[in-house]
Amino acid sequence: MTDILLVLTNLPDQASAGRLATSLVENGLAACVNILAPCHSVYRWQGKVESATEVPLLIKTRAGRYPELEAAIRDQHPYELPEIITLPVSGGLPAYLDWVSKETEGPWAVC
Repeated sequence: MTDILLVLTNLPDQASAGRLATSLVENGLAACVNILAPCHSVYRWQGKVESATEVPLLIKTRAGRYPELEAAIRDQHPYELPEIITLPVSGGLPAYLDWVSKETEGPWAVC
């Protein structure tokens, strides 16, 4: 088992996904963020079935940075209740996992 997490969230459009991804990497909260192709989501919200086009993000970070990462997502996310799901990474290419760990050692100072 590693201390690396894969964090999932969805944004309403490419622009907001790009801003969040860039901010997370610039601030050392994520080593890498994959911005995926838009998808169609169907969900129940406040008692009604809704649907929307969303842009999924795959965020790679260390477990120790998760509280700061969650706070940054909540702060920058346009949804009232953003989807934030963490999945523990149980294994992977050791050199890649080491890179994720080193890139998220922070804290980082961004000018």
